[in-house]
Amino acid sequence: MQVTVFGGSGFLGSHVCDKLSEAGHAVTIFDIHPSPWLKPGQNMVTADVLDRAAVDAAVRGADVVLNYAGIADIGQANQSIVRTTELNVLGNSLILDACVRCSKQACELFIEHCQATYGLEYTILRYGSLYGPRSDSRNAIYRFVREALEGRRISYFGHPTALREYVHVEDAARVTLEILEPQFANQNIIITGNQPMQVGDLLRMLSEMLGGGIEFEFLDEGATGHYEITPYSFSPKIGRKLTPHINIDLGQGLLKVIEDVHRELHPELTGVQDLLLEKDESR
Repeated sequence: MQVTVFGGSGFLGSHVCDKLSEAGHAVTIFDIHPSPWLKPGQNMVTADVLDRAAVDAAVRGADVVLNYAGIADIGQANQSIVRTTELNVLGNSLILDACVRCSKQACELFIEHCQATYGLEYTILRYGSLYGPRSDSRNAIYRFVREALEGRRISYFGHPTALREYVHVEDAARVTLEILEPQFANQNIIITGNQPMQVGDLLRMLSEMLGGGIEFEFLDEGATGHYEITPYSFSPKIGRKLTPHINIDLGQGLLKVIEDVHRELHPELTGVQDLLLEKDESR
């Protein structure tokens, strides 16, 4: 199929584009930043999602349109309300309008309205706590690892009992392709990991992987309002949960993140064990 992916240069979007190409689909990436992970055969459109003409051109001829464009980080969204509204609501509306020339309500309601009025099939996706390669400091696990490696201390705005369902970004990208099947049409799908884990347990796990001695600081002030126990909230539209049948083990995934961040901080060293040895010798 011809697939256009808005926000395809980003953390999750780039992995989804990888899986689409591997599955044999023709992929057009639309993003304000050129993708550093562009694969042979993928088409790159560098433009703003608020550019109506560019959006129209990118959607034209597409069998499937995936939208990951916008501001995903809650903290950044709270500090940039107008920009968040422009990208996440208006940008989404322009994409929908390019698909069916219609705009009545907002975001997911826009999508459901377009389906009811024009027969435009859709699938709304919500993801659990993503982690893995190509992430940055806006990603919780990346930030935890970097703080641990840089200062042997991790700060978290929230409680250690906060529950998260961590899912590796490559697993999430692979499962995303499943929703292209007809049985997922006109549904809300939640893509998460297989095992819920408290944040405190995750931090202790990271500390053990790094040889121990990591200090934790849990801060209540300035919390972003992110969920504490459950990612679910009331909605008249019931969502189905979809988890990877075969998934990357959380421990193995964390080790790879540690290795990647370690390489960023210490390009002169060859592996995580070098850093641990360096730390032991300094004691």
